Amino acid sequence: MPKHSSPAHDAPASALLAIPIRHSDELGKLVRQLRAEQGLLQIDLAGLAGTGNRFIVDLERGKPTLQLQKVLDVLDLMGLEVVVRRKGGNRHGK
Repeated sequence: MPKHSSPAHDAPASALLAIPIRHSDELGKLVRQLRAEQGLLQIDLAGLAGTGNRFIVDLERGKPTLQLQKVLDVLDLMGLEVVVRRKGGNRHGK
């Protein structure tokens, strides 16, 4: 799996107001960073989210085939939300 990096991922996740996520591994890295900042183990987050530990492991590894609703539920639990907007400033999203 190719690794994608963004300079914004170097800052503490709690300091980020918005960050574009274009690949599942970027989301996984952000979730892992924020979970650690919150002092949670993967098993803790899994228990709070009502999901298996394997799901959290896969999410943090950027597995692209995870169930979207479960991902959204975990993000919500962590105090995050997904906002969809057009890329850049033009009306065609290019």
